[in-house]
Amino acid sequence: MATRRKKMPGKRRAQRRPVRLRVAHAPRLGGYLRSIIEETYFLRFILLLGLLWLAFAAAIFIAEQGVDGARIQTFGQALYWGVAALSTAGIADTPVSGAAQAIGAAWILLGSVLFFGIIVASITGYFMRPVQRPARQIIDTIEYNLEHLEDLSVDELELLKRTADNLILHMEGLKQREQGS
Repeated sequence: MATRRKKMPGKRRAQRRPVRLRVAHAPRLGGYLRSIIEETYFLRFILLLGLLWLAFAAAIFIAEQGVDGARIQTFGQALYWGVAALSTAGIADTPVSGAAQAIGAAWILLGSVLFFGIIVASITGYFMRPVQRPARQIIDTIEYNLEHLEDLSVDELELLKRTADNLILHMEGLKQREQGS
């Protein structure tokens, strides 16, 4: 257990305040993930993938019912098969009936394309928004610093003021260009 040092009378320790300005060009992981969810179709694709997984597992389960030698005999086994088949690790039980094999092939193709498509599309969609992101990051940084004004030093307040002033001038210039054209 850590103990606190007692302050010695007559001695003052120099207190340095940590710099609280967030850097606009270095988003945190949480901000990145939030941005992926808000700015892309990530959640919709995940929901679609989950619904397709349930549908294909049900179809495999129904197609394998009553087939001699079928290893997929419960819906739980069909759900496991759906995940194992999508993982492409080769650990999924092979369906026995021709209909179940066709359903399985369709799931593997469609599920894999959708799964990897989700990842590629989400990351690409995030990085294809460079025009919107810097402005949003500047605004987020200013909002964050305005919420924590009492923690900022005089230099930090001056930097915040210059940034806000430059942003206002930039926006006014954009409005003038729009009106002139």
